[in-house]
Amino acid sequence: MNRTTISLVGLAAAASLAFTACGRSDDTGAEGEEQSTAISDGKAEGTIEVWAMGTEGEKLGDFVEDFEDANPDATVKVTAVPWESAHDKISTAIAAGEGPDVSLIGTTWMGEFAEAGGLMPTPEGLVEETDYFPGAWQSTEVGGTSYGVPWYVETRVLFYRTDLATKAGWDEAPTNWDDLKQFAKDLESKGGAKYGLNLQPGQTGSWQSYLPFAWTDGATLTNEEGTEYTIDSPEMAEALDYYTSYFDDGLSLTRTLDPGELESGFAEGTFGSFISGPWHTGLVEDAGLDESEYAVAPLPGKDEGMGTSFVGGGDLAVFQDSDNPDGAWKLVQWLSEPEVQQDFYDEVGDLPAVQAAWETGELSTDPQLKVFGEQLSDAQSPPAVPTWEQVAASIDGLVEQAARGDLSGEDAVKQMQSDAQSIGTGL
Repeated sequence: MNRTTISLVGLAAAASLAFTACGRSDDTGAEGEEQSTAISDGKAEGTIEVWAMGTEGEKLGDFVEDFEDANPDATVKVTAVPWESAHDKISTAIAAGEGPDVSLIGTTWMGEFAEAGGLMPTPEGLVEETDYFPGAWQSTEVGGTSYGVPWYVETRVLFYRTDLATKAGWDEAPTNWDDLKQFAKDLESKGGAKYGLNLQPGQTGSWQSYLPFAWTDGATLTNEEGTEYTIDSPEMAEALDYYTSYFDDGLSLTRTLDPGELESGFAEGTFGSFISGPWHTGLVEDAGLDESEYAVAPLPGKDEGMGTSFVGGGDLAVFQDSDNPDGAWKLVQWLSEPEVQQDFYDEVGDLPAVQAAWETGELSTDPQLKVFGEQLSDAQSPPAVPTWEQVAASIDGLVEQAARGDLSGEDAVKQMQSDAQSIGTGL
């Protein structure tokens, strides 16, 4: 398996900024946006300026040489942008009308930048929505219109120590909530782990750990139009009570772990299991575990079967002010081809957003990768609304209060709804 650490997209994003796009007509923005014109026939031409972050930004320049070979009149210029400054750089570029032609966009930023009028709608016929994992495509849709194409994805699954599980009497992973709770208890009482299941007790990004339980229980975050938040529901409260019961029962540590503590603790048997994404396969092995000493499994459903996980990653979007939108969309289209997606996985380790890319090579044969591919078939992204980052920060804080025992699930969810209503969806 490719052990390249996979980029985290949008996990440490700054709170969203309010800004007005200068020099834009009244019909721009997510509501009432005119559809992009179809791309032309023939090869791409001209200069295509691209912004990309993290490892993608470092590797993409060399990777697109094949695109340039196939389109000899086109030149792709890639600028690597640090993730920590990417949000502000993109928002400033949109406001000034001086962005690149195409950029990697963190999935949780799509609503904000589309509503600001900075992104072009995806041309009809450019790609087929059904070629992508549903949750990934969902991240591109703002007010019912797609403003980009999913590039790569990540999702969360259950990591567990197989040796401790065997000692505890488990020869396979749990497949429902009751069994997950018993699994965690048995890993402690019989397997020797100090904590059966590590969950995030609040702090930044804890919504990504909690919401999969809520989605599995049937909760929604907004109405279908994305105009109102629907957080205050019995399903959200029930899921939060279940989530925080792991802290109440001493099955999960009630403080935020230090960097590296989870990986070393998992290798040492302090933590019997945890929920995380594909980047952790390399990290736990770097901490000393052999691939045979742990396994990954889909998140369990509430009653039986696979539960719903979180899907994140990165989308490719073309800027409204692009000087070469035709070339930009043709590059996006090329990066969406299954064989190109698989080649990029081989180069960088990013999991493909296009489902057909998983049908051959290592992605189709590696047991761990197959679990992530299976989980991606049932994974959701948060609503692509401009204010999501602000609402997510409220959820993080209230999950922390509930994990400490200061709020019930019902009271925490009511406060989440109150905060979200005050903020609004921005649509």
